[in-house]
Amino acid sequence: MKIAVTGASGKAGRAVLQDLLAHGHEVRAVDVAGAPGDRGELWEQLGTPLLRADLTDFGDTVDALTGVDGVVHLAAIPAPGYFTDARTLNTNNAMNGNVFLAAAKLGVGRVVWASSETALGFPFGPDAPPRYLPVDEDHYPYPLSTYALSKVVGETMAEHISAWSGIPIVSLRLSNIHVAADYPKLPGFWGDPLTRVFDLWGYIDERDVAQACRRGLLADVTGAPSYVIAANDTLMDRPTAELAAEVFPGVPVRRPLEGYEGALDITRARAELGFEPEYSWRDML
Repeated sequence: MKIAVTGASGKAGRAVLQDLLAHGHEVRAVDVAGAPGDRGELWEQLGTPLLRADLTDFGDTVDALTGVDGVVHLAAIPAPGYFTDARTLNTNNAMNGNVFLAAAKLGVGRVVWASSETALGFPFGPDAPPRYLPVDEDHYPYPLSTYALSKVVGETMAEHISAWSGIPIVSLRLSNIHVAADYPKLPGFWGDPLTRVFDLWGYIDERDVAQACRRGLLADVTGAPSYVIAANDTLMDRPTAELAAEVFPGVPVRRPLEGYEGALDITRARAELGFEPEYSWRDML
């Protein structure tokens, strides 16, 4: 297929580009960042320079998505705190709405986009515990920032625009994305479980983000399904059940947490996308 990847210059975007190329797809790299016509090594692999487009502009968005079979939409203000609350909400809503509407207008076959674990209630802590463990897709909507709210609004837009157009729009609620260079920092978290409790000690390797996006493009799904995408394990060196009992003693645990397994439940992504994380920091340290 010919796939447009928005946010192509970002950490996840570059991993997705490389994965799609490795699996035989043609890719159009789209981003507002980067030098105009950037022809660095990765773009040379694509056989085309980076396409600069402002996805808050609908005309730019239509031009960027014309002629593709699918879209992996990763462009966004990536977290709370980068900009004001209002700018974060309005910018992300504009980009998401424009991408979904442009895909519907053009008859693009599928959109896969980056929602977020924050839509599930993050940041968690002893004074803001989850309702239950492990946290799954039904722990939603629970936005506690305008960034998280932009993801909830995005998922709502996806549901309705998919229903109007018949185009599947797949939402991936991504955990905190890590690259190999991040893993040597992990021992610094182990002394205090509260250091990383905000997302239940979760993470996802950039290469597994890419796998999830590719599977989202190909899976036999309809409508606007949403999936938790996280690693099999946590970032911690203590069993997950032990961490949960210490930090969240009153929170119901719906099923046993075995060993170091993640407190974010990826059962649905396994069953419907065929997603299975392939990378763990435990194999690299």
